Amino acid sequence: MIKKLLCVVSVLLCFSFFSNSISSEEANSVFSKGSAAEKKIALTFDDGPHPRYTKKILSILEKYNIKATFFVIGVNIQNYPQELKKIYESGHEIGNHSYDHHSTLGLNKEELCKEIETCEELIYNSIGTKPTLFRPPQGKFDEMLTQITAKKGYSVILWSIDTRDWEHASPSNIAETVIKNISGGDIILMHDYVSGKNTTCDALEIIIPALQEKGYEFVTVSELLKR
Repeated sequence: MIKKLLCVVSVLLCFSFFSNSISSEEANSVFSKGSAAEKKIALTFDDGPHPRYTKKILSILEKYNIKATFFVIGVNIQNYPQELKKIYESGHEIGNHSYDHHSTLGLNKEELCKEIETCEELIYNSIGTKPTLFRPPQGKFDEMLTQITAKKGYSVILWSIDTRDWEHASPSNIAETVIKNISGGDIILMHDYVSGKNTTCDALEIIIPALQEKGYEFVTVSELLKR
């Protein structure tokens, strides 16, 4: 009984500290899921653009007439600017995923701002519009990141379903992870670039028709959050 009481007290203290250390404005700009009231979900793709798989994913999304959100890395924009333009011209949403995908934890304010601003500038120079969504590398963030992104007009976007496609799981295993756990408002994490063999494309061919058959509608993150 005493152990249970201590656990409850610890949780309450942690929650109190978190609430006091992050302002309401910052807390309201971090999202891992949309409203469960509707059967709307968002596919998101990290770490591109890259000519190896981005083009194929765009073709699959076009086939099923759905839009997604791509969180892009600055160094890849520099190497493959035309791939970013293809994503944007296909009607998909673009988000900022930092310049070089290194963890933002441990960076000072100047370094963190540079990570965000450099990627933002590359996106703007390529497609003529600035992103309003930021996904921190590895999904790790702290108080400084939420403060900076909030001031820059960004919403921090995490996810509610991690397909772990970067581990090169089989397409059927990736699809099973999504289909078994899906619910309204989910944000699904996938990648349009991973080192080595990519199984994401084949998994999409299973996931999309299966969820459409269940009545789910695929939308961008901004549409999901009604921003």
